[in-house]
Amino acid sequence: MERKAGVLMHISSLPNERGIGSFGKSAYQFVDFMEKSGLTLWQVLPLCPTSYGDSPYQSPSAIAGNPYFIDLDTLIDEGLLKKTEAPTYELKHIDYAEIYYERFDTLRKAFRRFKKAPPADYEAFKAENAFWLDDYALFMALKESHDMQPWYTWEPRYMHRTGSMTKFANAAEFHKFLQYEFFRQWIALKNYANAHGVKIVGDMPIYVAHDSVEVWSNPKQFLLNEDLSKKVVAGVPPDYFSADGQLWGNPIYDWDYMRETNYDWWVMRMTMALKLYDIVRIDHFRAFADYYVIPADRTDAKVGEWKPGPGMALFNVINEKLNHPAIIAEDLGELHECVRQLVRETGYPGMKIMQFAFDGNPHNDFYYTNYQPNCVAYTGTHDNDTTRGWFEALNGGEKDLVRRTLGYYGDNIAGEIVNRLFSSAADTVIIPMQDFLDLPTSARMNIPSTLGGNWAWRSYPDWEQLAGKIKDMLAKYNRL
Repeated sequence: MERKAGVLMHISSLPNERGIGSFGKSAYQFVDFMEKSGLTLWQVLPLCPTSYGDSPYQSPSAIAGNPYFIDLDTLIDEGLLKKTEAPTYELKHIDYAEIYYERFDTLRKAFRRFKKAPPADYEAFKAENAFWLDDYALFMALKESHDMQPWYTWEPRYMHRTGSMTKFANAAEFHKFLQYEFFRQWIALKNYANAHGVKIVGDMPIYVAHDSVEVWSNPKQFLLNEDLSKKVVAGVPPDYFSADGQLWGNPIYDWDYMRETNYDWWVMRMTMALKLYDIVRIDHFRAFADYYVIPADRTDAKVGEWKPGPGMALFNVINEKLNHPAIIAEDLGELHECVRQLVRETGYPGMKIMQFAFDGNPHNDFYYTNYQPNCVAYTGTHDNDTTRGWFEALNGGEKDLVRRTLGYYGDNIAGEIVNRLFSSAADTVIIPMQDFLDLPTSARMNIPSTLGGNWAWRSYPDWEQLAGKIKDMLAKYNRL
């Protein structure tokens, strides 16, 4: 395979004066920077709406796009907003509460002008996407009418979808407008990236939130009690990231039902993902081989059991119906042999994280000299500290081990590890933007199993000065 390199930089982190990154000018400038650098893969985190905790991995929809990413300046240029109606912010970490209370009011102003003369393709967009958009827009309208409370707290007629909901049609239209603008702006940006030699690597959370349109509209696909509460929940047992394990709380799929329906929902979900992305990274891929089930009443993930997933049967259907899409398997954590076997059977590249490599074992799978070509190598993921922050947090003995293992005693550990990854046998290397910039812990994206302060990092446009340096490295290691 072709040796290539990319960057992990979420849309929310792009610089602008609107409080959160968007599909606007700086996104196009970032593509230009990538082209100058020779980077050909732009990995983003899930583009779906965020909810409680601001995490893109806990969303009210697995399909819809995040309205925060709609570029307000584009709406101004199109006459849907006045410049004075779009608030400006300092370029700092994202204040999600501030954005939440402002952004939807601002977008409603644009919607009031939009609906006076909607563009010709708006009705076609709604018709083409009705199979998911109608339920999603209604779901969001109902949530708004219930002060954004979870659907399983609504009146039975709405909770169970047995009553008339026609009175919410006008409110739902606003959410259809938001999705129209999201998809229109994102597809334009993706087309620009593709035209400039950049492919988009998207991120698909394996599970959906309980408070999501997917569970509300089709509860048969999940292991729920008769009152639609969760029987069991998802997570992982204690590991590198958390001594208590990670209690995600997502409902578990009813894989028997999904098999009986020939995995139609997964085919639909992957079809929609492939409209947004060129390559799909599936988070927590291991759950397709075996998944961890935690009793719904637990407050941590220490108690649970492993159960067999759908395995290759699911991917045989996806490959048949979608012509073998490009997928990256997030295969991290302590893996059972069935997981390794599934990754081998699919042929998908797995992930290697260099921060996990320094345990003194020369055969550690995460050390760059031990990589096989069919993998995607990273310094760290969105769940890791920045590489500089990770190294600075080590104790003296651990730092010495890192230096001895690398045979490097200089000051720029992050830069050295990036350099080693590019030299590796891995076909693909993707570096978080924070590590290209050698940023400290304050630029970390997420601390797993914590609420507050996550997903908030914003970048200054410092990356523009890095293009030449990155290109020289890629040329040195035959990754241009």
